[in-house]
Amino acid sequence: MIRTLVIQTPLGQLHGQLNLPDNPRGLVLLARAHHAPIDAVIAANLAARGYAILNMELLTAREAQFADATQNVPRLGQRLLDIVDLIRNDGDMQDLPLAIYATGDATPAAIRTAAQRDTQVKVLAAHGGIIDRAGLQGLNLLVAPFLMLFDADDHFGEAAYRRATVHLKGIHEMHVLHGGEDPVVRVAAWLGLHLH
Repeated sequence: MIRTLVIQTPLGQLHGQLNLPDNPRGLVLLARAHHAPIDAVIAANLAARGYAILNMELLTAREAQFADATQNVPRLGQRLLDIVDLIRNDGDMQDLPLAIYATGDATPAAIRTAAQRDTQVKVLAAHGGIIDRAGLQGLNLLVAPFLMLFDADDHFGEAAYRRATVHLKGIHEMHVLHGGEDPVVRVAAWLGLHLH
């Protein structure tokens, strides 16, 4: 089943799509500040492994016109909280174990969200992003098992991760992707270990 979702905000609508297979293994919320063509590939790869996928915009069309909109961690975090709250009250999704897979600028916001909804968000995975922008409280309170992936040339993000690990109390792991390695393979393995 495929459902279209719309969230109203004071600055416009956020659009999303839920891909819900029969008997899903869990629900993966894809968190990215801007939708990109790769999202369809990621969603298809995770769906093929039996997961329901919720792909929601975090910025309205108006907000997306501003280059710095993706840097607004409080706003992206609030949007993710709104989406997670929507999941908790949605008959199709509320009973599925929830994971967040964040990319780039959405990663700090996803950490904050997982920390604030620690009983609901069971697993967190991220590909890129400056995680110390999540803030000390978000890092300290994160309990969901956390997988952090970096591209081989992302030295800045990797350095930020190493600085932040002293504040991470729960299970966490980092992996550097090499030679066109598919991040979804790593994410799926992490979900298999920790989501069920």
